[in-house]
Amino acid sequence: MKKIVCFGEVLWDIFPTHKKIGGAPLNVALRLNSLTNNVSIISKIGDDENGELIKKYIDEQGVNTNNLQVDDALQTGEVKVMLNSKGSATYDIQFPRAWDNISLTTNTKEIVKSSDAFIYGSLVARDTTSRDTLYSLLKLAKFKIFDVNLRSPYYTIEVLNYLMKEASFIKFNDDEIFEIGNALHSKTHSLEQNIKFIAEHTQTNSICVTKGRHGAILYYNNTFYYNSGYQIDVVDTVGAGDSFLATLINKLLKENNPQNAIDCACAVGALVAGSEGANPTIKTEDIEKFIHPD
Repeated sequence: MKKIVCFGEVLWDIFPTHKKIGGAPLNVALRLNSLTNNVSIISKIGDDENGELIKKYIDEQGVNTNNLQVDDALQTGEVKVMLNSKGSATYDIQFPRAWDNISLTTNTKEIVKSSDAFIYGSLVARDTTSRDTLYSLLKLAKFKIFDVNLRSPYYTIEVLNYLMKEASFIKFNDDEIFEIGNALHSKTHSLEQNIKFIAEHTQTNSICVTKGRHGAILYYNNTFYYNSGYQIDVVDTVGAGDSFLATLINKLLKENNPQNAIDCACAVGALVAGSEGANPTIKTEDIEKFIHPD
């Protein structure tokens, strides 16, 4: 069992017909927790009903909420989610919200210092307070996993560059790595060459790029590992990348088998995309059966 801290937004995904608890760092935390890890979340909710419901839900799932702060001025986060006919999502992220105001405390510093892995995204760095807290915690963390999450207009290449250079491991989707590579003047159109370009630019030799239904590429200790994806009828893609990352990190931290890690991560990502909501229950036997059907 690994001790893992996830830092960033917790919020409500508001769909046209219903709402679900989400936020990439929370989705990652919930999946990691289901994979038998000791997981904590550092975030902030509002002093409101939406915040109370989020805290109650996270507690029920067994994720540590000792560093889930409460803001008496800002509301709990909300994102309006629109799905197209293929289940792909676009987002209207409300600003400012409580998770923009995460404070640096003695407790947050201690829990990050003592963790095996610290996972953070780029969206939480959209405003000053949470960004400053993240920068401080990055100086204390051992193994730092950066989940790139480009949500216009809430990012700059300067902040992304800093967050990449601090990371021990970076996860992109294919659109994100090409956009960032282009902004950093990469001269290549090849995905593998862009991965190598980012690895050299950031001194980070562990990078993963997801390619939607076409699987993913993992560059790990200077070797490429591939999975070409699994066939699934997509219901919605919300949270699929988060569960992919959680599964990948869980495997890489516990086993020395990068190929198995990316195969299992792609399978879990597909199973989430084939279900409604970001956090469906997926058992180990479901993953094995999906990868190796009878």
